[in-house]
Amino acid sequence: MKVGLVQQANSAERTANIVKLQQNIRFCAAQGAELVVLQELHNGLYFCQTEDTNVFNQAEPIPGPSTEIFGALAKELGIVLVLSLFEKRAPGLYHNTAVVIEKDGTIAGKYRKMHIPDDPAYYEKFYFTPGDLGFEPIQTSVGKLGVLVCWDQWYPEAARLMAMKGAELLIYPTAIGWESTDTDEEKGRQLTAWVTVQAGHAVANGLHVITVNRVGHEADPSGQTNGIQFWGNSFVAGPQGELLAELSNDKEEICVVEIDKARSENVRRWWPFFRDRRIDAFGGLTERFLI
Repeated sequence: MKVGLVQQANSAERTANIVKLQQNIRFCAAQGAELVVLQELHNGLYFCQTEDTNVFNQAEPIPGPSTEIFGALAKELGIVLVLSLFEKRAPGLYHNTAVVIEKDGTIAGKYRKMHIPDDPAYYEKFYFTPGDLGFEPIQTSVGKLGVLVCWDQWYPEAARLMAMKGAELLIYPTAIGWESTDTDEEKGRQLTAWVTVQAGHAVANGLHVITVNRVGHEADPSGQTNGIQFWGNSFVAGPQGELLAELSNDKEEICVVEIDKARSENVRRWWPFFRDRRIDAFGGLTERFLI
């Protein structure tokens, strides 16, 4: 199966961003992609650098305008499409939500981001209610997709539960970058850790991992920081952690990668981690901390 990754730099002009996304999705489809994955909150800027109640006006219902626009495109191109949207569920209730569009343009399913960060320049708890749909893979015509979002990628439990429920791929729309005051050495450590932990999910679960990050500099509207330099580096890892594709840190890229889902079965036969898990001894994982 061919998978398209769209690593894009965004502006404050949402209409222009969406037009560029449509062009990039078309490029992937023309290269044979059956599944195309977009970055986190792809329609606009990453607005969580500040806390501003006016930003809630950007949120939309699901189904809504974006699912209609991208659903029509998925149907036209005959592809499965992974979106990442700012969902307005009800007045005062909002989520960071991934939506999977089927080849016929319908909504195959959605996932609401479960782990919500609250760090300098990533004030997501101000905007997003933690997800309540659990870790449920979404069945599509190209397979069962374990879709998670950004901060979820640091948690092996999330990847494991998706795999245990039959996910054939793990997919992470992402928005992560550097603060300019960090040293080059610290930036390198952050990026290496980010790739390593997700490649580890691929190894531990015998699955391909597809991660699509945004790229480019986005200013801090408050002027209190130097903004975020999103580090791109979108990648695909195979079931043994091998990197099948790795995009650049500093420019927009569209990449189509061929993956072999059958490798997961072979790798799980060679490395039977699921067989040997000591599930009788894992009860402590449901506790916050153990002394």
